[in-house]
Amino acid sequence: MKRWSLFVLSTALVGVLAGGCSTLDARQREWIFQPSDRSWGNTASMTAGMEDVWIDFKSSITGEPARLHGLWLGGKPESTDTPVLLYLHGARFNVAGSAPRIQRMHELGFSVLAVDYRGFGKSTKELPSEDTAREDAQAAWTWLAARHPQQRRYIFGHSLGGAIGIDLASRVKDESGTIVEGTFTSISDVVSSFKWGWLPFQPFITQPFDSLARVKDIGSPLLVVHGSLDDLIRPELGRKLYEAATGPKMFVLVQGGSHFSTNTVGEAQYRSALTQLFHMRPPGMPQEPDGMQADATAATRAPS
Repeated sequence: MKRWSLFVLSTALVGVLAGGCSTLDARQREWIFQPSDRSWGNTASMTAGMEDVWIDFKSSITGEPARLHGLWLGGKPESTDTPVLLYLHGARFNVAGSAPRIQRMHELGFSVLAVDYRGFGKSTKELPSEDTAREDAQAAWTWLAARHPQQRRYIFGHSLGGAIGIDLASRVKDESGTIVEGTFTSISDVVSSFKWGWLPFQPFITQPFDSLARVKDIGSPLLVVHGSLDDLIRPELGRKLYEAATGPKMFVLVQGGSHFSTNTVGEAQYRSALTQLFHMRPPGMPQEPDGMQADATAATRAPS
């Protein structure tokens, strides 16, 4: 967090003194995404059972061919009752680094497509930006919809991926629901939560990721999950995002969850929320008696 604050301040100063707008933009993109081909732990072991996926398209931003690498984890054969999930990861590590979280979402009942943005892993090598990540998410969503047109399709984003996911959900109309974990309202709000966030850095932000402005345009149910011990993206930002949403929604605060452990610590709360908000029945959950399904008003309240 301290390094991120120092980065914003130093790049802002560079922009003012040198007029280096392109340099300022590139440095923000590098710091926000931290693109790499690294992943946590033993990649081969973590991704066992997942299939490689390649998504090719021509970028309207660069005018060049682009290729995304992804991982697919789904049961065979699938039925139209099996929901599918587009998984959008956060900064710094490639898609293989999210394998444990991908596996947990699969265990909750989803077939999962997880993709690397350009600049990560085996995807096209270029410095990512908010615009290219938006285009990558759309390309992955189009690929998923073409192959699973009869199935309910959901969007999931962790951390920075949550901002990308909210942007995608605000633009598409065929998603059944959106889940974000440990995400934020905007880059400006994240940096404002740091020690020196009171300084006037806002005019120098070139990658705003303004989820607060976009979340109101999501038409499907929205599940916002946050860990109470998240010291990178504070829980208040997740709740503020939830409060700005206008459709069916739920906020889940996972006690003891950090920025990286919430998905594990909050597994039981995930199962309950999926049932209440999305009317899903995750594997292993017993059948509810008639009349016990959550009503629409209950699904719009944040649990205590």
